[in-house]
Amino acid sequence: MVGDSAEVIGNSAGGETLRAYGGEDGDSRVARRRATLIDAALELLGASDGGSITVRGVCREAGLTTRYFYESFGSIEELVGATFDEVIGEISERGLAGFAGGADMTGMVTGAVGAIIDVVAEDRRKGRLLFSQSLQSPTIAAKRMESTDIFAGLTLQSASGILDVELGPEALAAANFQVGGFARVIAAWLDGHLDLDRDGLVEISVRLMTALADGVGHAGPTSA
Repeated sequence: MVGDSAEVIGNSAGGETLRAYGGEDGDSRVARRRATLIDAALELLGASDGGSITVRGVCREAGLTTRYFYESFGSIEELVGATFDEVIGEISERGLAGFAGGADMTGMVTGAVGAIIDVVAEDRRKGRLLFSQSLQSPTIAAKRMESTDIFAGLTLQSASGILDVELGPEALAAANFQVGGFARVIAAWLDGHLDLDRDGLVEISVRLMTALADGVGHAGPTSA
């Protein structure tokens, strides 16, 4: 049920119809408040000294009352999951677009890596949400495992399209190694442990990833 009962003007097929205010309909207001809560969660989770999040805290950050929280989310962990999904969606979209823009394997990997690094460089809150080891939420841990599986699968599919790679356990192991290693490199960079600028980070990441792909691509079957 919508938090602000003053917005409800009637029922339609058992649901509630929301009054339009200032030219904005009810569904748009709910969507806007939901986006505000997600941005507030990102601010709290991705802050350099952050990581702690509660319903009251996120509502205070968003400038909304708790009734508006519960019109979009059933719990704080549901909000955390939605926030993570939002960032992963952006990373996926920009990374795939960068990959598609390359003319060869190196160009494709460079485009994807550069696009992903740009997302976290433009808004470091996003990088800390995805990669910081200080965030211990069980929802984030589960989402990271899920996203690693997804990106490893995408990496394997992409590699099979441009390299002579057999889609077997070795290739899948290499894809997981690439995704996990790349994530750890970004985390170290965000934490200030790597003295590299953006281009330097892209360059070393691409070199490591393509070297691993090359090794798997030329590896023959192991003998018993």
